[in-house]
Amino acid sequence: MAISSLSRHSRKHTGQWRILPRRIVVPTLALAIVCLAGFLLYRTLSNYSLGEIEAALHSIPLKRIGLMILFAAASYLCLTGFDWLALRYVRRDIPYPKVALASFCSLSLGHNIGFAALSSGAIRYRFYTRWGASAGEVAKIIIFCGMTVGWGLAVLGGCAILLRSELAARITGLPKGTLILLGAALLTLAALYIALSAWRQKPVQLWKWRIEIPSLRLALAQIVIGPINFAFVAACLHQALAAVQDVSYLEVAAVYVLANVTSLISHVPGGLGVIEAVVLYLLPGANVIGALIAFRAVYFLLPLTIGAPLFAITELMLKHSKMSARGKS
Repeated sequence: MAISSLSRHSRKHTGQWRILPRRIVVPTLALAIVCLAGFLLYRTLSNYSLGEIEAALHSIPLKRIGLMILFAAASYLCLTGFDWLALRYVRRDIPYPKVALASFCSLSLGHNIGFAALSSGAIRYRFYTRWGASAGEVAKIIIFCGMTVGWGLAVLGGCAILLRSELAARITGLPKGTLILLGAALLTLAALYIALSAWRQKPVQLWKWRIEIPSLRLALAQIVIGPINFAFVAACLHQALAAVQDVSYLEVAAVYVLANVTSLISHVPGGLGVIEAVVLYLLPGANVIGALIAFRAVYFLLPLTIGAPLFAITELMLKHSKMSARGKS
């Protein structure tokens, strides 16, 4: 009897030790993300003085500032659609308000942290596992959202290249004919993806990985919502630049797609420095620094100042609910 009791006591403590790391690591990771977001906000703001930010915003008419905020909000609304579609892909039925909360918190921080797949992915993991998703399902959600980003850049980039091939040639230094072929290839790949989703019902085996092809409805939604998101971001940037320089929307869209591809490859937080370099190439000699500061303040910093506290509040609420549950038990 004593041996049996000792064995049960030992198993109980072993189980506690197995649970303990998760109880410590996960909240610590969440706290680290919030602290990192605060540091990033401080670091980004330290690049500009308060006077520079105020001057940048004052240099842009109030109507354009309002449109910038509207376009930025529309972009983040589209991004919640990325997550909503991804959850349908893994067959998880989570209410949209929860999906919107997870998407906004993860991306408002991830856009500023850099390495978006890892940074925003860690926050998505924190939310979606709380609501019943497995680690494997969260990984599929992250990959699906990344694919939607890729198709958004491909479709919008292909259209921008074909419509403004002269500008693309000037920026990249590639022959106009080569760029036209590239633009056509990007749109053809998107069309092939749609065809594959309509034709292929079984998973595709690629080396060791088993890839489930999205349904035709989900694939069509990806191809539509991805470019719309980047179109809204480009519209936000266009409103800022149009306040100081006569520039067309298509030029800004082409430049923004190019800058985004570069920043994704380099994993620079928010494309810091990349967008500025490409825009200054497009508009040499123009006084666009203030407009770019205003764009960063609206699209990156404003969501960060909302998303970081919101994430912190959800963590505190979760901790409080767990403490209350343990107290009742």
